[in-house]
Amino acid sequence: MNLSVQIGALRLQNPVTVASGTFGYGVEYARLLDLNRLGAVTVKGICLRPVRGNPTPRTAEVTSGLLNAIGLQGPGVDGFIRRYWPFLRQLRVPTIINIWGTTIEEYAEVARRFDELEGVGALELNVSCPNIKEGGAQFGTDCRLLGRVVAACRKATRLPLITKLSPNVTSIVPYARVAEQEGSDALSIMNSYPALAIDIETRRPRLANGIGGLTGPCIKPIAVKLVYDAACVVRIPIIGMGGIQSAADAVEFLLAGATAVAVGTANFYAPRTALEVVEGLQAYMARHGIADVRELIGRVEMPGGRGPTAGGSEEAGLGRGGMSPSDPWVTRRQGAAGSPGGTSSD
Repeated sequence: MNLSVQIGALRLQNPVTVASGTFGYGVEYARLLDLNRLGAVTVKGICLRPVRGNPTPRTAEVTSGLLNAIGLQGPGVDGFIRRYWPFLRQLRVPTIINIWGTTIEEYAEVARRFDELEGVGALELNVSCPNIKEGGAQFGTDCRLLGRVVAACRKATRLPLITKLSPNVTSIVPYARVAEQEGSDALSIMNSYPALAIDIETRRPRLANGIGGLTGPCIKPIAVKLVYDAACVVRIPIIGMGGIQSAADAVEFLLAGATAVAVGTANFYAPRTALEVVEGLQAYMARHGIADVRELIGRVEMPGGRGPTAGGSEEAGLGRGGMSPSDPWVTRRQGAAGSPGGTSSD
């Protein structure tokens, strides 16, 4: 039985990782589960400098979900490398580093810094951040800005790039296409939805920040639909996420066109969920006589024969230019970062 998949040039031993921001930097969960049984470890977002984050309370439980406004707290590039990279580097599975910035130049500089760090599996671009040079518009909700930040990071690094798209758009289709055209090797779908919860006794928001991001089981059907929409128009792999609590949830995402999945909010109340998803996926495949997990990707049978074209197919998952791993899990793009070989011109 084969569970391995390719995310661009990144090989995962199974299609299950964790969502950025729900798993700390991996070390926090190391006593609770064997991280080496995951497909990859995806860490909390990193920008150039340390960020303190928002005041508390930062989280609030809501019906079938969680509202959070952490504020992208993090140690910055240098702090991450000093405090967390020694632990992550010795894992036998790849680390996907989520990065963000408030300007295109910041994104590119963070990408460049991690391009120089030995052993990184891939970079995930969090584009749900305001661009301070353009009136605060989110990179992920403006196709022009999205294209520019993906292109800048593509030029800055040869590492696999995964663009984490925002759901806060009328249609995810043009954003998925732009990310692919500008050199993204894969997509993560989806980020959280802006939401508000109010304490009716105090008449104040339940979060100190007021507005937060909604995650958890309540958003899963929306996330599955967005994965399906994107998989119908792009040929790069998709990591699906949003409300996954079980192997059954994961299979839904795979059938919709995802090549891999990420467990998020469930990590907070059931830390072993990701491993249970791996085990449950194996059981599902055995029960249905499926020898290779890739047989599930994009196989939803929609009315009228509609469905994902090739976004999650084996061909799409093999990476650009037929790259094959030389590191245990990743091959960098040919050419130095910043040279033609490090751009999307392949």
